[in-house]
Amino acid sequence: MRIGPHELPNHLFVAPMAGVTDRPFRTLCKRLGAGYAVSEMVTSRKDLWNSLKTSRRADHTGETAPIAVQIAGTEPGMMAEAAAYNIDRGAQIIDINMGCPAKKVCNKWAGSALMRDEPGAIAIVEAVVAACAPRGVPVTLKMRTGWCDTERNAVALARAAEAAGVAMVTVHGRTREQGYKGQAEYETVAAVKAALGIPVVANGDIDSPEKALAVLQATGADALMIGRAAQGRPWIFREIAHFLATGTHLPPPETREVQAWLTEHLRDHYTLYGEDAGVRSARKHIGWAVRALPGGEAFRAAMNTLDDCEAQLRAVTTFFEALADTHRLLPSTPPAANQDALAQQA
Repeated sequence: MRIGPHELPNHLFVAPMAGVTDRPFRTLCKRLGAGYAVSEMVTSRKDLWNSLKTSRRADHTGETAPIAVQIAGTEPGMMAEAAAYNIDRGAQIIDINMGCPAKKVCNKWAGSALMRDEPGAIAIVEAVVAACAPRGVPVTLKMRTGWCDTERNAVALARAAEAAGVAMVTVHGRTREQGYKGQAEYETVAAVKAALGIPVVANGDIDSPEKALAVLQATGADALMIGRAAQGRPWIFREIAHFLATGTHLPPPETREVQAWLTEHLRDHYTLYGEDAGVRSARKHIGWAVRALPGGEAFRAAMNTLDDCEAQLRAVTTFFEALADTHRLLPSTPPAANQDALAQQA
């Protein structure tokens, strides 16, 4: 599969999730089987570009290509400038956020709120494509099925975006009104796929190899995007890839493998965020990794009281070494264990 000039190793993608898909998490997911990953959304507001949050989100040090950055905003000119800003900092693909359902985003008429103003949404697409095309950078779009049940306009908006030069469209199978509640539906995703000539990606509730196959069969999509199910379980990408290729399941990863992956991820995380912010923001990643494991909830509660990185690492090491003594392979963790995650998927 290709996005513009970029050939991807497979069709399993990491969804952009605010507060989650930073560079260390994207790197880990790619290592464990994801073919492509999109950054957390970067604001189009210039006054925030020098903030610590934005500088971290625009940090792609050592990241494997292609580097994809999602931008969010409401003004075509500002979005075009944001695209150029991120290209100057290494972005090779620009993704436009029209999928985030968070109130703080939608109240400013960004994210999925843009779907209620089709002319305004397409003006943004045209401006961003015009800024990116001369530099050979493809533009992609992530959207929902619509604003609410009575306003499902994904097909019309996707057609207009394709005509404006978008190279790929991702559709999360929920309306903005749903947020992350209820079940994702894939009929709209299938309709978008049937209407377009560019690649279409299905997103929403893909949490197992069987579900991945079912969504591909139901939608005819070119690729799958996985978000919340990868939190604490980033090896889901290699599990799905193996199942789609062979029809069989991989065994669970070895407990010590998971320990090594988590430890490496945490060290990378601390390097990006520093001691104070790093120890706090790492808690959610550790919590997702252990919550469904034997003794995980008690460990999670104790770990949340630690306030320095080395203590956090020692605690993780002690927990997994004890678990490995009784479980060579990681005990099964049901997909539902991560579905109430706090982070918002864009």
